[in-house]
Amino acid sequence: MNFNRLTSRWKSILLVLAVPVLLAGCGVNTIPTKDEQVKAAWGDVQNQYQRRSDLIPNLVSTVQGYAQQERTVLTDVVKARASATQVKVDSSTITDPEKFKQFQAAQDQLSGVLGRLLAITENYPDLKSNQNFLALQSQLEGTENRIAISRRDYNEAVRQYNTELRTFPGVIWAATLYRSQKPAQPFTATAEAQTAPKVSFPPPQ
Repeated sequence: MNFNRLTSRWKSILLVLAVPVLLAGCGVNTIPTKDEQVKAAWGDVQNQYQRRSDLIPNLVSTVQGYAQQERTVLTDVVKARASATQVKVDSSTITDPEKFKQFQAAQDQLSGVLGRLLAITENYPDLKSNQNFLALQSQLEGTENRIAISRRDYNEAVRQYNTELRTFPGVIWAATLYRSQKPAQPFTATAEAQTAPKVSFPPPQ
């Protein structure tokens, strides 16, 4: 009798130990794991955009010293930076389509005016040879590259996470244990990026 009780107790213990293993094998942990990967990638995106934002005041100040007549563009950059930094973001932004759209729109606007600012600097040889400007330009270009990479990595993490929510067996866990989990929002191409650039050549002299 005692042997039977002992055997029954061991069976119960083994069953308790086996349940987590079986659940893990069924992918119960996949959704939160991929969710954390999305949040980590989102954090990297924010860090890169913050790095760009931190470079802008010195860039504007340097350009202003050589091209004060370009006040419109300089003012637009300052306004776009202020607008981008006023958009409040956190981990919930990635599952809120409206907030995510506002964040991307503000950053895309800043990208556009920064492009205009760097374009006009071509008209100022003294500015182009200024060491401080060259260093800022190099840092800004490197940051833009890192932004592109971090957005790509974030979109890939979002793709994997959203796919898990919609495919078997993840769809089962999404409908039971993780009903509060929402699809994450990916970055999309800007309207300018989807339009073929216009190329024109000056008439021969």
